[in-house]
Amino acid sequence: MSEGCYSQVMIAALGTPEIVGICVVVAVLFGGAKIPKFARSLGQAQKEFKKGLEEGTKEDGASKSE
Repeated sequence: MSEGCYSQVMIAALGTPEIVGICVVVAVLFGGAKIPKFARSLGQAQKEFKKGLEEGTKEDGASKSE
């Protein structure tokens, strides 16, 4: 089995109990107060990423029409 296939199988093997366990470990390690700040920063990063994609798409469309 190639390395790429193995990693896809491992990701697919994550079920609800595993995800809950990961969330509990993260909560214990980082504490309850830091998790909302972390989630907020992830949301802002996602927003900026989407904004950058939209700007790149607009620039590509403008350069193709020239």
